[in-house]
Amino acid sequence: MKLVYYIPSLFISGGLERIITFKANYLVENYPDYQITIITSEQLGKKPYFNLSPKIKHIDINVPFDQPYNQSKLTKAIKFPYRYMLFKHRLSKELKELRADIVISTLRRELYFINSIKDGSVKIAEFHVTRHSYNIGSRKSTNIVINLIKKTFNQYYINQISKLGKFVILTNEEKHNWPELNNIKVIGNPIVINTDKVSNCSSTQVIAVGRHSYQKGFDLLIKSWNLIAQKYPNWILKIYGDGNTKEIIELINQLKLSNNCILEHSTPNIVEKYLESSIFVLSSRFEGFGLVITEAMSCGVPPVSFACPCGPKDIIKDGEDGLLVENGNIEQLAEKICYLIENEDVRKEMGKKARINVERFKIENIAKQWDDLFKDLLSQKEKH
Repeated sequence: MKLVYYIPSLFISGGLERIITFKANYLVENYPDYQITIITSEQLGKKPYFNLSPKIKHIDINVPFDQPYNQSKLTKAIKFPYRYMLFKHRLSKELKELRADIVISTLRRELYFINSIKDGSVKIAEFHVTRHSYNIGSRKSTNIVINLIKKTFNQYYINQISKLGKFVILTNEEKHNWPELNNIKVIGNPIVINTDKVSNCSSTQVIAVGRHSYQKGFDLLIKSWNLIAQKYPNWILKIYGDGNTKEIIELINQLKLSNNCILEHSTPNIVEKYLESSIFVLSSRFEGFGLVITEAMSCGVPPVSFACPCGPKDIIKDGEDGLLVENGNIEQLAEKICYLIENEDVRKEMGKKARINVERFKIENIAKQWDDLFKDLLSQKEKH
């Protein structure tokens, strides 16, 4: 079976790049009949951040839209038509030469023409965020012209997705955000870490993981931690991640939490950090899935999470292997964290259940779902 993935680049250490690389590596190494090619357009000669299997072919068509990053909006706009034409020509040419069985889009600029490429392949897409964080169906503006543009864009986007052989999303909750579509398939993200060790959940440490951005809600977490620190000053919150830390540091200092709320840089040894912790917290305002929840659970660490869209409600069985909190409710978040701090036996039992229940997201289980989908799509194609 010949698969082709398109993704803008592989040199970034992002979640999409990590998942695509991890899945492709597993499929090509464990399914002997698979031949996989990954096409990028903005690699710029850089090495992929995550190691690719030598069995995977990587082609870069060299059409950088967004780089250099310091180019002005005007320059980018002026150059866009030519870049887009070149991108369409080069990607179409590669796909026609490769003659794949299945082409997987990551829903970038290629979506607007990929269905029209006559290369003999079944076209599908995988969506790694949630619809309302992608400006599709987002809130209305007060500007009538902007609303008209959004509506037109929304209709065209939906029309293109509806033509795909399958539209793969990450959660059942997200499925309800796409009532216009009948080609949806839900396949969660695989756990990308592998460890036989588990936390004993006896330390006085809580962990959160993610880049410093509005989405991740660390401002909400720190305000909640302020309530917890007053009751349990010996407990420490460690937040692992990079990004714009200025506002977060200011908030920590303002609340006088510098002794028990510590910002740490992202680390390749995140498993060790989970194992050192007794509770994991997700304070995101929205997610596409919530991969860090499954990572923590695979290390036997019980999660406490906002029930944000989308992901936590699909992953966590509330009261069994973790706790869900009303989205954005910092007082309730503090209450649920305090509950696990105060009840060590409950905490440890939830950690054990988390380790067991999250196995449904192990790569061998997720890869089987993808393999079944690919085979089903090709079987349907042969019938037609």
